[in-house]
Amino acid sequence: MISFALSLLALIAGYFFYGRFVERVFSPDDRVTPAVAKADGIDFIVLPNWKIFMIQFLNIAGTGPIFGAIMGAKFGPAAYLWIVFGCIFAGATHDYLSGMLSLRNDGAGLPHLIGKYLGTTAQRCMLVFTVFLLIMVGTVFVYSPAEILHSIGGSSMMWIGIIFIYYVIATMLPIDKIIGKIYPLFAFSLLFMAFALMVMLFVKMPAIPELWDGLGNMGMKADPTWTDQIFPCLFITIACGAISGFHATQSPLMARCIKSERIGRPIFYGAMITEGVVALIWATVSSYFFYCEPVPGYQLIEAARETGFHTSAPAVVNIICNDWLGVVGGILALLGVVAAPITSGDTAFRSARLIISEFVHIDQKAITRRLIISIPLFAVSILMLCWQIENPDGFNIIWQYFGWANQALSVFTLWTITVFLARERKPYIVTLIPALFMTTVCTTFLFISRQAFNLSAGISYTAGGCVCVATAVWFAIWLKKQRSSTLNQN
Repeated sequence: MISFALSLLALIAGYFFYGRFVERVFSPDDRVTPAVAKADGIDFIVLPNWKIFMIQFLNIAGTGPIFGAIMGAKFGPAAYLWIVFGCIFAGATHDYLSGMLSLRNDGAGLPHLIGKYLGTTAQRCMLVFTVFLLIMVGTVFVYSPAEILHSIGGSSMMWIGIIFIYYVIATMLPIDKIIGKIYPLFAFSLLFMAFALMVMLFVKMPAIPELWDGLGNMGMKADPTWTDQIFPCLFITIACGAISGFHATQSPLMARCIKSERIGRPIFYGAMITEGVVALIWATVSSYFFYCEPVPGYQLIEAARETGFHTSAPAVVNIICNDWLGVVGGILALLGVVAAPITSGDTAFRSARLIISEFVHIDQKAITRRLIISIPLFAVSILMLCWQIENPDGFNIIWQYFGWANQALSVFTLWTITVFLARERKPYIVTLIPALFMTTVCTTFLFISRQAFNLSAGISYTAGGCVCVATAVWFAIWLKKQRSSTLNQN
């Protein structure tokens, strides 16, 4: 519990100190924001600051900082370090600068920003990549809530239909009609659940592994079938709560609703730090569940004894919330594993609609034009969902590819921001180091993953390191040419 308390303080300090430093790097000012300059009453609309924060938090969170932290906690206390350092120096910096860059570019979506700073080829590739990722998010977050609601009553297909109808309505309507009204309530529920669990942690003070007990892979000791390596698997497993490329697709939604650049830090950087706190709490709760001494938590809770170390993340949420928080906990758990993913799904489709409309230059004020873009998105999602239902392991396959694609998107976002900072002669080191690290993580995972090349650890680490060096050399060459070109122009 000492490691948890220190990590919690580190996250809070990170917001006030490093967050302020990153803010000074960007230098927000009093220029007119897109919410005012391009107000259309649909997507560009000024919202209250507190509401923007709550929507941004729920958009980027969903169940990510819960499920990812639960699965990541199986690696042991190393999860604490990744959540703290990843959130402060990578994730929150990534979210703030991508959100502010969108703000400076008329509320532009991520592919447009990538095209502006990395070139049109990268823009076209990332347009397809980003839209496909967003459709995967929407599809994944239809099936899992539908299965949970099916256990309560009704058929899975009925709930899938209801959720899709909601998606269509939420994607079509102005952002302040549904999202602006109900999202703050769901965000509050997630925060209240996290706070209540944190209180229970301090009440129970369980004997759980500390950082100084070792940063090795505890999962391999707990279960002989556990084969995932800490590097790179931990850094893919815990995405939301540390760094997530999906966030860069969501920040432009709120960049279109902000009245002043000066509230960017509490909105973008602050929401990510808050998500880090939620992930930290769930990682600690999961450490109790899997590794508490003298016996793991799952042995103390009747509902978890059969599955033990292999208890799924949604099941851990339900078991812990019901056991620790009673009836209220059960309701909050339901909101967490049902409402949160649904709200991430609908904003994913909304982001995809806006990204495509921006690329093909179709104004979104008329609902018919919104439907023209949205119907094909929903059609692709339905086809993907049908395959997922027919394939027994469909959900796991889509989730695994989503995890890698999500972090790969963060790589492109970090490189985009790094090029922007370098062009503006700002301290680009703040994103260069995270960009190189995440580049290494994603390429190594691609080499070592059983779903990709499935190479040995030695070959994968060597290949990942070579890609890191090559990328660093590429950036150094580009930077030298950029500065020479600037000198010649002067």
